[in-house]
Amino acid sequence: MSEATAQQNKNQLDWFLLGRVLKQALPYRKIFILSMSLAIILAPVGVLRPYLIQYTVDNYIIQFNYDGLVMMSGIIIAVLIIQSFMRYVFIYSTSLLGQSVIRDLRVRVFKHINSLQLRFFDQTPVGRVTTRTINDIETINNVFSQGTITIIADILQVLVILGVMFYTSWQLTLVCLITVPLLIVATYIFKEKIKHTFQIVRTEISNMNSFLQERITGMRIVQIFNVEKEELEKFNKINDKYTQANINAIFYYAVFFPVVEILSAASLGLMVWWGARGVLTDNISIGVLIAFPLYISMLFRPIRILADKFNTLQMGLVASERVFTLLDNQSKIENKGSLLKEKIDGDIKFEKVDFAYDGENFVLNDISFDLHQGETLAIVGSTGSGKSTIINILNRFYEIQNGNIYIDNINIKDYELLALRNRIAVVLQDVFLFSGTVLENITLRDESITKEEVIAAAKMIGADDFIQKLPNGYDYQVMERGATLSMGQRQLISFIRALVFNPDILILDEATSSIDPESEAIIQYAIEKLIEKRTSIIIAHRLSTIRHADKIMVLDQGRIQEMGSHDELLQIENGHYRELYEVQV
Repeated sequence: MSEATAQQNKNQLDWFLLGRVLKQALPYRKIFILSMSLAIILAPVGVLRPYLIQYTVDNYIIQFNYDGLVMMSGIIIAVLIIQSFMRYVFIYSTSLLGQSVIRDLRVRVFKHINSLQLRFFDQTPVGRVTTRTINDIETINNVFSQGTITIIADILQVLVILGVMFYTSWQLTLVCLITVPLLIVATYIFKEKIKHTFQIVRTEISNMNSFLQERITGMRIVQIFNVEKEELEKFNKINDKYTQANINAIFYYAVFFPVVEILSAASLGLMVWWGARGVLTDNISIGVLIAFPLYISMLFRPIRILADKFNTLQMGLVASERVFTLLDNQSKIENKGSLLKEKIDGDIKFEKVDFAYDGENFVLNDISFDLHQGETLAIVGSTGSGKSTIINILNRFYEIQNGNIYIDNINIKDYELLALRNRIAVVLQDVFLFSGTVLENITLRDESITKEEVIAAAKMIGADDFIQKLPNGYDYQVMERGATLSMGQRQLISFIRALVFNPDILILDEATSSIDPESEAIIQYAIEKLIEKRTSIIIAHRLSTIRHADKIMVLDQGRIQEMGSHDELLQIENGHYRELYEVQV
Protein backbone atom coordinates (compact mmCIF):
# COMPACT_ATOMS: atom_id res chain seq x y z
CA MET A 1 0.00 0.00 0.00
CA SER A 2 1.40 3.38 -1.00
CA GLU A 3 1.87 6.21 1.48
CA ALA A 4 -0.82 8.27 -0.31
CA THR A 5 -3.31 5.41 -0.06
CA ALA A 6 -2.47 4.89 3.62
CA GLN A 7 -3.03 8.56 4.31
CA GLN A 8 -6.33 8.46 2.43
CA ASN A 9 -7.47 5.50 4.52
CA LYS A 10 -6.39 7.35 7.65
CA ASN A 11 -8.55 10.33 6.66
CA GLN A 12 -11.48 8.00 6.02
CA LEU A 13 -10.92 6.44 9.41
CA ASP A 14 -10.95 9.91 11.01
CA TRP A 15 -14.30 10.68 9.43
CA PHE A 16 -15.62 7.32 10.53
CA LEU A 17 -14.38 7.96 14.07
CA LEU A 18 -15.90 11.44 14.07
CA GLY A 19 -19.25 10.00 13.05
CA ARG A 20 -18.97 7.34 15.73
CA VAL A 21 -18.14 9.92 18.39
CA LEU A 22 -21.02 12.17 17.34
CA LYS A 23 -23.39 9.19 17.55
CA GLN A 24 -22.69 9.13 21.28
CA ALA A 25 -24.64 12.41 21.48
CA LEU A 26 -27.87 10.88 20.13
CA PRO A 27 -29.44 10.60 23.62
CA TYR A 28 -28.83 14.35 23.98
CA ARG A 29 -29.99 15.43 20.53
CA LYS A 30 -31.91 18.42 21.95
CA ILE A 31 -28.75 19.89 23.46
CA PHE A 32 -26.87 19.10 20.24
CA ILE A 33 -29.51 20.86 18.09
CA LEU A 34 -29.48 23.87 20.45
CA SER A 35 -25.67 24.11 20.18
CA MET A 36 -25.72 23.85 16.39
CA SER A 37 -28.50 26.44 16.11
CA LEU A 38 -26.57 28.89 18.28
CA ALA A 39 -23.44 28.27 16.18
CA ILE A 40 -25.38 29.31 13.07
CA ILE A 41 -27.06 32.32 14.72
CA LEU A 42 -23.91 33.66 16.40
CA ALA A 43 -22.09 34.06 13.07
CA PRO A 44 -24.22 36.99 11.76
CA VAL A 45 -24.89 38.38 15.23
CA GLY A 46 -21.16 38.62 15.93
CA VAL A 47 -20.55 40.61 12.73
CA LEU A 48 -23.51 42.90 13.38
CA ARG A 49 -21.72 45.00 16.02
CA PRO A 50 -18.85 46.40 13.85
CA TYR A 51 -21.32 46.97 11.03
CA LEU A 52 -23.53 49.03 13.37
CA ILE A 53 -20.46 51.03 14.46
CA GLN A 54 -19.64 51.77 10.82
CA TYR A 55 -23.25 52.81 10.18
CA THR A 56 -23.29 55.00 13.30
CA VAL A 57 -20.08 56.83 12.33
CA ASP A 58 -21.16 57.49 8.74
CA ASN A 59 -24.77 58.46 9.42
CA TYR A 60 -24.83 60.02 12.89
CA ILE A 61 -21.40 61.01 14.26
CA ILE A 62 -20.18 62.74 11.11
CA GLN A 63 -23.64 64.31 10.67
CA PHE A 64 -23.59 65.49 14.33
CA ASN A 65 -26.94 63.76 14.95
CA TYR A 66 -27.00 63.41 18.73
CA ASP A 67 -30.40 61.73 18.99
CA GLY A 68 -29.48 59.19 16.34
CA LEU A 69 -26.16 58.53 18.11
CA VAL A 70 -27.96 57.81 21.38
CA MET A 71 -30.39 55.48 19.61
CA MET A 72 -27.60 53.56 17.86
CA SER A 73 -25.59 53.33 21.08
CA GLY A 74 -28.58 51.69 22.72
CA ILE A 75 -28.95 49.27 19.81
CA ILE A 76 -25.23 48.37 19.94
CA ILE A 77 -25.44 47.76 23.70
CA ALA A 78 -28.55 45.59 23.22
CA VAL A 79 -26.80 43.57 20.50
CA LEU A 80 -23.78 43.14 22.79
CA ILE A 81 -25.97 41.88 25.64
CA ILE A 82 -27.86 39.47 23.35
CA GLN A 83 -24.60 38.22 21.84
CA SER A 84 -23.02 37.71 25.28
CA PHE A 85 -26.05 35.76 26.51
CA MET A 86 -26.11 33.58 23.39
CA ARG A 87 -22.37 32.99 23.71
CA TYR A 88 -22.87 31.93 27.34
CA VAL A 89 -25.63 29.47 26.39
CA PHE A 90 -23.50 28.16 23.50
CA ILE A 91 -20.45 27.51 25.67
CA TYR A 92 -22.54 25.99 28.46
CA SER A 93 -24.54 23.73 26.13
CA THR A 94 -21.48 22.40 24.27
CA SER A 95 -19.70 21.70 27.57
CA LEU A 96 -22.84 20.07 29.00
CA LEU A 97 -23.13 17.93 25.89
CA GLY A 98 -19.51 16.82 26.17
CA GLN A 99 -19.73 16.02 29.87
CA SER A 100 -22.99 14.09 29.40
CA VAL A 101 -21.47 12.00 26.61
CA ILE A 102 -18.26 11.13 28.47
CA ARG A 103 -20.23 10.34 31.64
CA ASP A 104 -22.17 7.69 29.73
CA LEU A 105 -19.02 6.56 27.94
CA ARG A 106 -17.15 6.04 31.23
CA VAL A 107 -19.95 3.83 32.52
CA ARG A 108 -20.01 1.91 29.24
CA VAL A 109 -16.23 1.40 29.25
CA PHE A 110 -16.15 0.31 32.90
CA LYS A 111 -19.03 -2.12 32.31
CA HIS A 112 -17.21 -3.50 29.28
CA ILE A 113 -13.95 -3.90 31.23
CA ASN A 114 -15.82 -5.90 33.86
CA SER A 115 -17.03 -8.30 31.18
CA LEU A 116 -13.60 -9.02 29.66
CA GLN A 117 -11.93 -12.32 30.38
CA LEU A 118 -8.88 -12.45 32.61
CA ARG A 119 -6.55 -13.01 29.65
CA PHE A 120 -7.05 -9.36 28.69
CA PHE A 121 -5.81 -8.23 32.12
CA ASP A 122 -2.93 -10.71 31.95
CA GLN A 123 -1.71 -8.97 28.79
CA THR A 124 -2.67 -5.33 29.45
CA PRO A 125 -1.04 -3.05 32.05
CA VAL A 126 -3.52 -1.62 34.55
CA GLY A 127 -2.17 1.89 33.95
CA ARG A 128 -3.07 1.65 30.27
CA VAL A 129 -6.65 0.64 31.07
CA THR A 130 -6.82 3.51 33.59
CA THR A 131 -5.60 5.95 30.93
CA ARG A 132 -8.30 4.76 28.53
CA THR A 133 -11.03 5.08 31.15
CA ILE A 134 -10.03 8.50 32.51
CA ASN A 135 -7.59 10.53 30.36
CA ASP A 136 -8.69 9.39 26.90
CA ILE A 137 -12.40 9.71 27.66
CA GLU A 138 -11.81 13.19 29.10
CA THR A 139 -10.07 14.12 25.84
CA ILE A 140 -13.15 12.99 23.88
CA ASN A 141 -15.07 15.72 25.73
CA ASN A 142 -13.08 18.26 23.71
CA VAL A 143 -14.65 16.96 20.49
CA PHE A 144 -17.89 18.58 21.67
CA SER A 145 -16.78 21.47 23.91
CA GLN A 146 -13.86 22.71 21.77
CA GLY A 147 -14.04 20.65 18.59
CA THR A 148 -16.73 19.99 16.02
CA ILE A 149 -19.43 22.48 16.98
CA THR A 150 -17.09 25.37 17.81
CA ILE A 151 -15.14 24.76 14.58
CA ILE A 152 -18.39 25.01 12.62
CA ALA A 153 -19.24 28.22 14.50
CA ASP A 154 -15.83 29.74 13.73
CA ILE A 155 -15.95 28.77 10.04
CA LEU A 156 -19.43 30.30 9.72
CA GLN A 157 -18.17 33.48 11.42
CA VAL A 158 -15.22 33.72 9.00
CA LEU A 159 -17.52 33.29 5.98
CA VAL A 160 -19.99 35.91 7.24
CA ILE A 161 -17.18 38.37 8.03
CA LEU A 162 -15.67 37.92 4.55
CA GLY A 163 -19.10 38.40 3.00
CA VAL A 164 -19.71 41.65 4.90
CA MET A 165 -16.18 42.90 4.17
CA PHE A 166 -16.52 42.24 0.42
CA TYR A 167 -19.96 43.87 0.43
CA THR A 168 -18.58 46.94 2.22
CA SER A 169 -15.39 47.36 0.14
CA TRP A 170 -14.11 44.54 -2.03
CA GLN A 171 -10.89 46.43 -2.85
CA LEU A 172 -10.02 47.06 0.78
CA THR A 173 -10.92 43.44 1.60
CA LEU A 174 -8.52 42.10 -1.02
CA VAL A 175 -5.74 44.29 0.38
CA CYS A 176 -6.42 42.94 3.88
CA LEU A 177 -6.33 39.35 2.61
CA ILE A 178 -2.83 39.62 1.08
CA THR A 179 -1.32 38.01 4.21
CA VAL A 180 -3.93 35.23 4.44
CA PRO A 181 -2.04 32.71 2.22
CA LEU A 182 0.95 33.03 4.55
CA LEU A 183 -1.40 32.53 7.50
CA ILE A 184 -2.86 29.39 5.92
CA VAL A 185 0.61 27.93 5.32
CA ALA A 186 1.69 28.73 8.90
CA THR A 187 -1.53 27.24 10.24
CA TYR A 188 -1.10 24.01 8.28
CA ILE A 189 2.51 23.56 9.44
CA PHE A 190 1.48 24.26 13.03
CA LYS A 191 -1.43 21.78 12.82
CA GLU A 192 0.78 18.96 11.54
CA LYS A 193 3.58 19.57 14.03
CA ILE A 194 1.32 19.88 17.06
CA LYS A 195 -0.70 16.82 16.01
CA HIS A 196 2.41 14.63 15.99
CA THR A 197 3.56 16.10 19.30
CA PHE A 198 0.23 15.51 21.01
CA GLN A 199 0.25 11.88 19.91
CA ILE A 200 3.60 11.49 21.64
CA VAL A 201 2.19 13.24 24.74
CA ARG A 202 -0.72 10.76 24.90
CA THR A 203 1.66 7.81 24.57
CA GLU A 204 4.01 9.11 27.25
CA ILE A 205 1.24 9.82 29.76
CA SER A 206 -0.02 6.27 29.25
CA ASN A 207 3.49 4.94 29.94
CA MET A 208 3.77 7.11 33.04
CA ASN A 209 0.40 5.92 34.39
CA SER A 210 1.40 2.29 33.87
CA PHE A 211 4.76 2.81 35.59
CA LEU A 212 3.31 4.67 38.57
CA GLN A 213 0.48 2.21 39.11
CA GLU A 214 2.83 -0.76 39.08
CA ARG A 215 5.49 0.82 41.33
CA ILE A 216 3.05 2.24 43.87
CA THR A 217 1.27 -1.10 44.10
CA GLY A 218 4.61 -2.87 44.54
CA MET A 219 6.16 -0.25 46.85
CA ARG A 220 6.75 -2.86 49.54
CA ILE A 221 9.03 -4.82 47.20
CA VAL A 222 10.80 -1.64 46.10
CA GLN A 223 11.65 -0.76 49.69
CA ILE A 224 12.41 -4.30 50.82
CA PHE A 225 15.07 -4.70 48.14
CA ASN A 226 16.27 -1.10 48.47
CA VAL A 227 15.86 -0.24 44.77
CA GLU A 228 14.36 3.22 45.28
CA LYS A 229 17.29 4.83 43.45
CA GLU A 230 16.96 2.54 40.41
CA GLU A 231 13.19 3.07 40.21
CA LEU A 232 13.66 6.82 40.54
CA GLU A 233 16.07 6.78 37.61
CA LYS A 234 13.52 4.87 35.52
CA PHE A 235 10.80 7.34 36.50
CA ASN A 236 13.06 10.28 35.65
CA LYS A 237 13.56 8.91 32.14
CA ILE A 238 9.82 8.47 31.59
CA ASN A 239 9.12 11.87 33.14
CA ASP A 240 11.77 13.52 30.93
CA LYS A 241 10.18 12.05 27.79
CA TYR A 242 6.74 13.28 28.87
CA THR A 243 8.10 16.72 29.77
CA GLN A 244 9.99 17.00 26.47
CA ALA A 245 6.86 16.13 24.52
CA ASN A 246 4.98 18.94 26.27
CA ILE A 247 7.88 21.36 25.75
CA ASN A 248 7.82 20.57 22.03
CA ALA A 249 4.13 21.42 21.96
CA ILE A 250 4.80 24.68 23.83
CA PHE A 251 7.55 25.54 21.33
CA TYR A 252 5.20 25.26 18.37
CA TYR A 253 2.61 27.40 20.15
CA ALA A 254 5.28 29.95 21.05
CA VAL A 255 6.29 30.23 17.37
CA PHE A 256 2.84 30.10 15.80
CA PHE A 257 0.99 32.77 17.78
CA PRO A 258 3.62 35.52 17.28
CA VAL A 259 3.62 34.70 13.54
CA VAL A 260 -0.15 35.16 13.49
CA GLU A 261 0.16 38.46 15.36
CA ILE A 262 2.74 39.70 12.83
CA LEU A 263 0.53 38.72 9.90
CA SER A 264 -2.48 40.31 11.56
CA ALA A 265 -0.52 43.52 12.17
CA ALA A 266 0.70 43.49 8.56
CA SER A 267 -2.88 43.09 7.34
CA LEU A 268 -3.96 45.97 9.57
CA GLY A 269 -1.09 48.14 8.28
CA LEU A 270 -2.05 47.46 4.66
CA MET A 271 -5.64 48.26 5.50
CA VAL A 272 -4.69 51.62 7.06
CA TRP A 273 -2.44 52.49 4.11
CA TRP A 274 -5.03 51.65 1.47
CA GLY A 275 -8.01 52.83 3.53
CA ALA A 276 -6.48 56.24 4.28
CA ARG A 277 -5.95 56.79 0.57
CA GLY A 278 -9.57 55.80 0.01
CA VAL A 279 -10.80 58.30 2.60
CA LEU A 280 -8.75 61.09 1.03
CA THR A 281 -10.18 60.31 -2.41
CA ASP A 282 -13.72 59.80 -1.01
CA ASN A 283 -13.77 56.17 -2.16
CA ILE A 284 -14.01 54.87 1.40
CA SER A 285 -15.99 56.34 4.29
CA ILE A 286 -14.54 57.00 7.73
CA GLY A 287 -17.01 54.51 9.17
CA VAL A 288 -15.58 51.77 6.95
CA LEU A 289 -12.03 52.71 7.99
CA ILE A 290 -13.06 52.40 11.65
CA ALA A 291 -15.02 49.14 11.20
CA PHE A 292 -12.39 47.27 9.17
CA PRO A 293 -9.88 46.87 12.05
CA LEU A 294 -12.70 45.19 13.96
CA TYR A 295 -13.42 42.95 10.99
CA ILE A 296 -9.76 42.02 10.69
CA SER A 297 -9.57 41.19 14.40
CA MET A 298 -12.71 39.05 14.15
CA LEU A 299 -11.35 37.39 11.00
CA PHE A 300 -7.87 36.52 12.27
CA ARG A 301 -8.95 35.37 15.74
CA PRO A 302 -10.94 32.31 14.58
CA ILE A 303 -8.39 31.52 11.84
CA ARG A 304 -5.66 31.64 14.48
CA ILE A 305 -7.44 29.28 16.88
CA LEU A 306 -8.91 27.03 14.18
CA ALA A 307 -5.58 25.24 13.90
CA ASP A 308 -5.57 24.66 17.62
CA LYS A 309 -9.17 23.48 17.55
CA PHE A 310 -8.49 21.13 14.64
CA ASN A 311 -5.68 19.61 16.69
CA THR A 312 -7.97 19.40 19.70
CA LEU A 313 -10.48 17.61 17.49
CA GLN A 314 -7.75 15.32 16.14
CA MET A 315 -6.54 14.46 19.63
CA GLY A 316 -10.12 13.72 20.60
CA LEU A 317 -10.33 11.35 17.64
CA VAL A 318 -7.02 9.71 18.57
CA ALA A 319 -8.33 9.20 22.11
CA SER A 320 -11.67 7.96 20.81
CA GLU A 321 -9.90 5.44 18.57
CA ARG A 322 -8.16 4.02 21.64
CA VAL A 323 -11.39 3.93 23.64
CA PHE A 324 -13.36 2.34 20.81
CA THR A 325 -10.56 -0.20 20.30
CA LEU A 326 -11.07 -1.17 23.93
CA LEU A 327 -14.84 -1.31 23.49
CA ASP A 328 -14.46 -3.37 20.32
CA ASN A 329 -12.30 -5.90 22.15
CA GLN A 330 -14.56 -8.92 22.37
CA SER A 331 -12.21 -11.16 24.35
CA LYS A 332 -15.11 -12.31 26.45
CA ILE A 333 -16.13 -15.73 27.60
CA GLU A 334 -19.05 -16.84 25.45
CA ASN A 335 -22.23 -16.76 27.49
CA LYS A 336 -24.58 -18.81 25.34
CA GLY A 337 -25.75 -21.03 28.17
CA SER A 338 -29.30 -20.58 29.44
CA LEU A 339 -29.43 -22.90 32.43
CA LEU A 340 -30.21 -21.06 35.66
CA LYS A 341 -30.05 -23.02 38.90
CA GLU A 342 -30.43 -21.53 42.36
CA LYS A 343 -28.62 -24.52 43.78
CA ILE A 344 -26.40 -27.25 42.38
CA ASP A 345 -25.40 -30.58 43.90
CA GLY A 346 -21.70 -30.08 43.25
CA ASP A 347 -20.69 -33.15 41.25
CA ILE A 348 -17.64 -32.18 39.17
CA LYS A 349 -16.19 -34.08 36.22
CA PHE A 350 -13.18 -33.24 34.05
CA GLU A 351 -13.02 -35.25 30.83
CA LYS A 352 -9.73 -35.23 28.88
CA VAL A 353 -9.22 -31.50 29.34
CA ASP A 354 -6.37 -29.70 27.57
CA PHE A 355 -5.69 -26.02 28.12
CA ALA A 356 -3.15 -23.38 27.04
CA TYR A 357 -3.27 -19.71 28.01
CA ASP A 358 -1.86 -18.64 24.66
CA GLY A 359 -3.57 -21.37 22.65
CA GLU A 360 -0.26 -23.11 21.90
CA ASN A 361 1.81 -23.94 24.99
CA PHE A 362 -0.41 -26.30 26.96
CA VAL A 363 -0.25 -26.13 30.75
CA LEU A 364 -2.89 -28.85 31.26
CA ASN A 365 -2.83 -32.13 29.34
CA ASP A 366 -5.47 -34.86 29.36
CA ILE A 367 -6.89 -33.98 32.77
CA SER A 368 -9.68 -36.34 33.83
CA PHE A 369 -11.17 -36.84 37.31
CA ASP A 370 -14.50 -37.08 39.15
CA LEU A 371 -15.50 -35.33 42.36
CA HIS A 372 -18.84 -36.19 43.95
CA GLN A 373 -21.17 -34.02 45.97
CA GLY A 374 -19.76 -33.10 49.39
CA GLU A 375 -16.29 -34.52 48.68
CA THR A 376 -13.05 -32.62 49.10
CA LEU A 377 -10.32 -32.76 46.49
CA ALA A 378 -6.84 -31.54 47.37
CA ILE A 379 -4.46 -30.64 44.54
CA VAL A 380 -0.72 -30.59 45.14
CA GLY A 381 2.26 -30.17 42.89
CA SER A 382 5.25 -27.99 42.16
CA THR A 383 4.97 -24.38 41.07
CA GLY A 384 3.72 -24.17 37.50
CA SER A 385 2.21 -27.63 37.50
CA GLY A 386 -1.25 -26.28 36.67
CA LYS A 387 -2.99 -26.30 40.05
CA SER A 388 -4.49 -22.78 39.87
CA THR A 389 -5.29 -23.26 36.18
CA ILE A 390 -7.79 -25.99 37.08
CA ILE A 391 -9.87 -23.64 39.20
CA ASN A 392 -9.60 -20.89 36.57
CA ILE A 393 -11.16 -23.05 33.88
CA LEU A 394 -13.75 -24.49 36.30
CA ASN A 395 -15.02 -20.93 36.83
CA ARG A 396 -14.78 -20.33 33.07
CA PHE A 397 -12.34 -17.47 33.51
CA TYR A 398 -10.62 -19.07 30.51
CA GLU A 399 -11.92 -21.37 27.77
CA ILE A 400 -10.43 -24.84 27.38
CA GLN A 401 -9.11 -26.00 24.00
CA ASN A 402 -10.07 -29.68 24.26
CA GLY A 403 -12.25 -31.86 26.44
CA ASN A 404 -15.27 -31.13 28.59
CA ILE A 405 -16.04 -30.04 32.13
CA TYR A 406 -19.30 -31.06 33.77
CA ILE A 407 -21.10 -29.93 36.92
CA ASP A 408 -24.01 -32.20 37.92
CA ASN A 409 -23.48 -34.02 34.60
CA ILE A 410 -24.17 -30.79 32.67
CA ASN A 411 -21.49 -29.15 30.55
CA ILE A 412 -20.50 -25.88 32.22
CA LYS A 413 -20.99 -24.10 28.87
CA ASP A 414 -24.70 -24.84 29.15
CA TYR A 415 -24.95 -22.84 32.38
CA GLU A 416 -25.61 -19.11 32.23
CA LEU A 417 -22.17 -17.73 33.06
CA LEU A 418 -23.07 -15.50 36.01
CA ALA A 419 -25.39 -18.15 37.43
CA LEU A 420 -22.53 -20.68 37.31
CA ARG A 421 -20.05 -18.39 39.04
CA ASN A 422 -22.70 -17.46 41.60
CA ARG A 423 -22.64 -21.05 42.91
CA ILE A 424 -18.82 -21.24 43.15
CA ALA A 425 -16.76 -19.32 45.71
CA VAL A 426 -12.99 -18.91 45.49
CA VAL A 427 -10.65 -17.93 48.33
CA LEU A 428 -7.29 -16.88 46.93
CA GLN A 429 -3.87 -16.86 48.53
CA ASP A 430 -3.45 -13.14 47.84
CA VAL A 431 -6.59 -11.70 49.41
CA PHE A 432 -7.71 -8.45 47.81
CA LEU A 433 -9.61 -6.04 50.03
CA PHE A 434 -11.12 -2.80 48.77
CA SER A 435 -11.14 0.57 50.50
CA GLY A 436 -14.24 0.56 52.70
CA THR A 437 -15.55 -1.07 55.85
CA VAL A 438 -15.03 -4.68 56.86
CA LEU A 439 -18.76 -5.24 56.31
CA GLU A 440 -18.60 -3.82 52.77
CA ASN A 441 -15.60 -6.01 51.96
CA ILE A 442 -17.50 -9.08 53.08
CA THR A 443 -20.79 -8.33 51.33
CA LEU A 444 -19.17 -6.51 48.38
CA ARG A 445 -22.07 -4.08 48.79
CA ASP A 446 -24.65 -6.76 48.01
CA GLU A 447 -27.72 -5.32 49.73
CA SER A 448 -29.39 -8.74 49.90
CA ILE A 449 -26.83 -9.81 52.54
CA THR A 450 -27.70 -8.47 55.99
CA LYS A 451 -25.28 -7.58 58.76
CA GLU A 452 -26.83 -10.28 60.92
CA GLU A 453 -25.97 -12.91 58.30
CA VAL A 454 -22.39 -11.63 58.18
CA ILE A 455 -22.02 -11.79 61.97
CA ALA A 456 -23.49 -15.31 62.03
CA ALA A 457 -21.04 -16.44 59.36
CA ALA A 458 -18.13 -14.83 61.22
CA LYS A 459 -19.10 -16.61 64.46
CA MET A 460 -19.41 -19.91 62.61
CA ILE A 461 -15.76 -19.86 61.50
CA GLY A 462 -14.42 -18.18 64.64
CA ALA A 463 -13.67 -14.78 63.13
CA ASP A 464 -16.17 -12.63 65.02
CA ASP A 465 -13.86 -12.07 68.00
CA PHE A 466 -11.06 -10.42 66.03
CA ILE A 467 -13.49 -8.23 64.07
CA GLN A 468 -15.23 -7.02 67.22
CA LYS A 469 -11.84 -6.00 68.64
CA LEU A 470 -11.17 -3.73 65.66
CA PRO A 471 -12.01 -0.02 66.09
CA ASN A 472 -15.70 0.29 65.15
CA GLY A 473 -15.93 -3.47 64.64
CA TYR A 474 -17.59 -4.36 61.34
CA ASP A 475 -17.54 -0.66 60.39
CA TYR A 476 -13.73 -0.52 60.64
CA GLN A 477 -12.33 1.27 57.59
CA VAL A 478 -10.03 -1.04 55.66
CA MET A 479 -7.24 0.69 53.79
CA GLU A 480 -6.48 -0.12 50.15
CA ARG A 481 -5.66 -3.83 49.69
CA GLY A 482 -6.16 -4.32 53.44
CA ALA A 483 -2.77 -2.82 54.31
CA THR A 484 -3.71 -2.24 57.98
CA LEU A 485 -4.71 -5.88 58.58
CA SER A 486 -2.52 -8.94 59.01
CA MET A 487 -2.46 -11.71 56.42
CA GLY A 488 -4.42 -13.97 58.73
CA GLN A 489 -7.08 -11.32 59.35
CA ARG A 490 -7.45 -10.66 55.64
CA GLN A 491 -7.76 -14.38 55.01
CA LEU A 492 -10.50 -14.73 57.62
CA ILE A 493 -12.42 -11.86 56.03
CA SER A 494 -12.17 -13.63 52.68
CA PHE A 495 -13.52 -16.81 54.31
CA ILE A 496 -16.51 -14.94 55.69
CA ARG A 497 -17.04 -13.40 52.27
CA ALA A 498 -17.14 -16.87 50.71
CA LEU A 499 -19.46 -18.23 53.39
CA VAL A 500 -22.11 -15.47 53.27
CA PHE A 501 -22.56 -16.04 49.55
CA ASN A 502 -23.45 -19.64 50.45
CA PRO A 503 -21.72 -21.41 47.54
CA ASP A 504 -22.29 -25.01 46.55
CA ILE A 505 -18.69 -25.44 45.41
CA LEU A 506 -15.83 -23.97 47.41
CA ILE A 507 -12.29 -23.49 46.13
CA LEU A 508 -9.35 -22.61 48.36
CA ASP A 509 -6.26 -21.61 46.40
CA GLU A 510 -3.28 -21.98 48.76
CA ALA A 511 -5.29 -20.14 51.40
CA THR A 512 -2.90 -21.11 54.23
CA SER A 513 0.48 -20.79 52.49
CA SER A 514 1.21 -17.30 53.87
CA ILE A 515 -0.30 -17.78 57.35
CA ASP A 516 1.82 -17.83 60.48
CA PRO A 517 1.60 -20.95 62.71
CA GLU A 518 -0.41 -19.08 65.36
CA SER A 519 -3.10 -18.13 62.84
CA GLU A 520 -3.01 -21.48 61.09
CA ALA A 521 -5.09 -23.24 63.74
CA ILE A 522 -7.81 -20.58 63.42
CA ILE A 523 -7.66 -20.73 59.64
CA GLN A 524 -7.77 -24.52 59.67
CA TYR A 525 -10.87 -24.46 61.85
CA ALA A 526 -12.44 -21.94 59.48
CA ILE A 527 -11.62 -24.19 56.51
CA GLU A 528 -13.26 -27.18 58.17
CA LYS A 529 -16.42 -25.15 58.71
CA LEU A 530 -16.35 -23.83 55.15
CA ILE A 531 -15.99 -27.19 53.43
CA GLU A 532 -18.55 -28.89 55.64
CA LYS A 533 -21.27 -30.43 53.42
CA ARG A 534 -19.84 -28.71 50.34
CA THR A 535 -17.94 -29.95 47.35
CA SER A 536 -14.50 -28.44 47.84
CA ILE A 537 -11.23 -28.14 45.99
CA ILE A 538 -8.18 -27.20 48.05
CA ILE A 539 -4.84 -26.22 46.57
CA ALA A 540 -2.14 -26.43 49.17
CA HIS A 541 1.61 -26.58 49.67
CA ARG A 542 1.33 -27.68 53.30
CA LEU A 543 0.36 -31.31 53.09
CA SER A 544 -0.55 -31.37 56.78
CA THR A 545 -3.65 -29.29 55.99
CA ILE A 546 -5.05 -31.76 53.44
CA ARG A 547 -4.54 -35.14 55.13
CA HIS A 548 -8.27 -35.59 55.61
CA ALA A 549 -9.23 -34.76 52.03
CA ASP A 550 -11.31 -37.45 50.30
CA LYS A 551 -9.05 -37.34 47.26
CA ILE A 552 -5.61 -35.94 46.63
CA MET A 553 -4.46 -35.18 43.10
CA VAL A 554 -0.76 -34.85 42.36
CA LEU A 555 0.02 -32.69 39.31
CA ASP A 556 3.32 -32.45 37.52
CA GLN A 557 3.87 -30.42 34.35
CA GLY A 558 0.15 -30.25 33.66
CA ARG A 559 -0.54 -33.98 33.98
CA ILE A 560 -2.09 -36.05 36.75
CA GLN A 561 0.63 -38.26 38.20
CA GLU A 562 -1.25 -39.75 41.13
CA MET A 563 -4.76 -39.74 42.59
CA GLY A 564 -6.05 -41.21 45.83
CA SER A 565 -6.43 -40.64 49.55
CA HIS A 566 -3.58 -39.60 51.82
CA ASP A 567 -3.01 -43.14 53.06
CA GLU A 568 -3.26 -44.65 49.58
CA LEU A 569 -0.70 -42.26 48.12
CA LEU A 570 1.76 -42.91 50.95
CA GLN A 571 1.73 -46.60 50.02
CA ILE A 572 3.14 -45.86 46.53
CA GLU A 573 6.87 -46.42 46.59
CA ASN A 574 8.88 -43.63 44.94
CA GLY A 575 5.60 -41.78 44.46
CA HIS A 576 5.48 -38.03 43.98
CA TYR A 577 3.16 -37.48 46.94
CA ARG A 578 5.18 -39.70 49.25
CA GLU A 579 8.34 -37.83 48.28
CA LEU A 580 6.70 -34.44 48.93
CA TYR A 581 5.31 -35.64 52.26
CA GLU A 582 8.60 -37.03 53.50
CA VAL A 583 10.41 -33.79 52.57
CA GLN A 584 7.92 -31.69 54.56
CA VAL A 585 7.58 -34.02 57.55
